[in-house]
Amino acid sequence: MNKKNFVAVVMSGALAFSAMVPGAAFAEEKSYSTNELHVAIWDNNQLAGLQQIADEWSETSGVKVQIDVITWNEYWTLLEAGASGGELPDVFWMHINEAQKYMASDMLLNMNDYIEADDAIDLENYYEGIVNIYRYDDKQFALPKDHDTIALIYNKSIFDKYGVDYPTDDWTWDDYCAAAAAIQEAGAADGVYGTAMNTNDGQDGWYNFIYDFGGKLISDDNKTSGMDDENTIAGMTYLAENLFPSMPAQDLMAVTDPDVMFLSGIVGMMLQGSWMVNTFYTAENSADYAWAEIPYYDANGNGTSDEGERCSLYNGLGWAVAANTADPQAAFDLVSAFCSEEGQLKQSELGVTMAAYKGASDAFANAFEGMDISAFLKVEENGTLIQHPASRYTTAWEGGFTTGLIEAWQHLEKMADVCVEMAAMMNEVLASE
Repeated sequence: MNKKNFVAVVMSGALAFSAMVPGAAFAEEKSYSTNELHVAIWDNNQLAGLQQIADEWSETSGVKVQIDVITWNEYWTLLEAGASGGELPDVFWMHINEAQKYMASDMLLNMNDYIEADDAIDLENYYEGIVNIYRYDDKQFALPKDHDTIALIYNKSIFDKYGVDYPTDDWTWDDYCAAAAAIQEAGAADGVYGTAMNTNDGQDGWYNFIYDFGGKLISDDNKTSGMDDENTIAGMTYLAENLFPSMPAQDLMAVTDPDVMFLSGIVGMMLQGSWMVNTFYTAENSADYAWAEIPYYDANGNGTSDEGERCSLYNGLGWAVAANTADPQAAFDLVSAFCSEEGQLKQSELGVTMAAYKGASDAFANAFEGMDISAFLKVEENGTLIQHPASRYTTAWEGGFTTGLIEAWQHLEKMADVCVEMAAMMNEVLASE
């Protein structure tokens, strides 16, 4: 899940929805030792919907739920402080980049017994990859909250102004690059760029090229880097040669995030994740924005995705509970309300995110009136979902990419050599795990 543009805010209370969520009726039969649970998340766009689900659970459990939205960096500072003897929230989001560290440190509640006793939760009903992210030593330390995919967002007004045809679900990467170049050439005098993507855009950017070209970021056993794989280098070289010339300079994107550039009307199109739909839907110029499926690599040159490859990275957050929470049963029951089938369906209907519960995401595509976001779901039928790669110290090697790849972004001819350097950096981190 991406971490951009989150606003710090603390809120509680919202209108309750009419449909019962699982855990609510279940809660009526229980007596809890707490009357309030504190929940921490980092995305303000999801607050209203999640608070609505939580409030319905509160009506039957008698336990108030306060959800605090905290900026991404401050969020992990808070959890690190809690891990060092401070106070953790009762319930909070866990991310693939950080999960192994917290699970191995006994900071999270082992949910095995609670899951076994809860008829609303069957782990077989969730995306297996997301379940496994939050399992360690045969213990489940978080329940899957959601899943996400990648699509192409474009600004129709820019395409119209420069006479470039809109993207379609049949686009190859060659089509994408050609349109980006056309916009770049026509819009240069206006300061408009064809596309944008910086070194920090992994899941919603260059990771997809690696897997689309048959490469990999990390080995299946998480022991070695795939950055020096010949297919990985081929994908990254294609990116450098064909898309970088249509982007702002890397030093400019490092200062002004590509999302901000797009929202400011100076970027024609870009890749983006489903977790960001609300940001674009509520933007001032949202009527100009539209989505298409992520393009695919036409390896055989015949212009059909049946013969080519279409890959989308996917990821999913988990709902975790602090191991030292005052009332673990109450905290787990709230998590159950969020993660059970009814809760996941409601999450989709409210446009919070796509669901982690299999088959519960269709409503998400209909949650944004006037904006067709079906591309995020169609890729699951028309492409291959690749789970976001991770290891125990993911943040270390991803941080290495953010700075280490800058040279390749600035000097395109160095891409292959820089990829090999990134593999060495990554292998050093992996060896320490």
